[in-house]
Amino acid sequence: MANIFDIKGKVIVVTGGLGQLGRNYSLALLESGAKVVVLDKYVTDSLVNSAFGAQANDESLLFLEADVTDRKSLAEAECQIYEAWGAPFGLVNNAALDSPPGAPREENGPFETYPEESFDKVMEVNSKGVFLCCQVFGTRMASEGRGSIINISSTYGILSPDQTIYDYRRSGQEMFYKPVAYSVSKSSLMNLTRYLATYWAPQNVRVNTLTLAGVYNGQDERFLENYQKRVPLGRMAKEDEYSGAVIFLMSEASSYMTGSNMVIDGGWTAW
Repeated sequence: MANIFDIKGKVIVVTGGLGQLGRNYSLALLESGAKVVVLDKYVTDSLVNSAFGAQANDESLLFLEADVTDRKSLAEAECQIYEAWGAPFGLVNNAALDSPPGAPREENGPFETYPEESFDKVMEVNSKGVFLCCQVFGTRMASEGRGSIINISSTYGILSPDQTIYDYRRSGQEMFYKPVAYSVSKSSLMNLTRYLATYWAPQNVRVNTLTLAGVYNGQDERFLENYQKRVPLGRMAKEDEYSGAVIFLMSEASSYMTGSNMVIDGGWTAW
């Protein structure tokens, strides 16, 4: 049975691969024997070494700079991958943009005054960026007659953010709300997944959504307290707890799974 999870030698592209989760997906895939293309908008020696340390020199890792919102940039990266390792088998659409708690006040203000420019920027990366990556890398997979695409979504893509989590900030005269663009962009991936799953099924390219909850990354104690009350398991995810799902969706263990949404959220959406 262990062989159904085998991904040895498969070429897999991870967008936003130098970020917290992208790094974990890349390392998990690498440790499982895959050849991993770590794709990010900015790739420097210092960023690579900071994220991957001694493993940065592994011959099964390829670091490429590309902008997910620029089709030409992605096409150039795809050509480099093909020349180095052949056609990719897998794509993890992980790159995303959010307005973090420390963002400018207007980006975390009320819906009524949320900037149009901020909405456009988030949608361009989180929605259009996934569309373009699927178009460029998925087209190559379809021409090869095999592949697996994972579109990374969020619980905020299937449910509205719980704004009461941030009551403590508003009680201090700070006008803070979880903004709308992230939710809208992540929900768009659900139907992009369904569309491509049916469109590319004849070419044996599977497309699934992986919906995740929050990951611990040094958030402040008041936020953690409020967030964790909302989660049946009582905590945020550890940064490596989603990697197993990525392996599963890239392997033959999920060979009959396409057009689906796999939710891993500590029970957040169960109530």
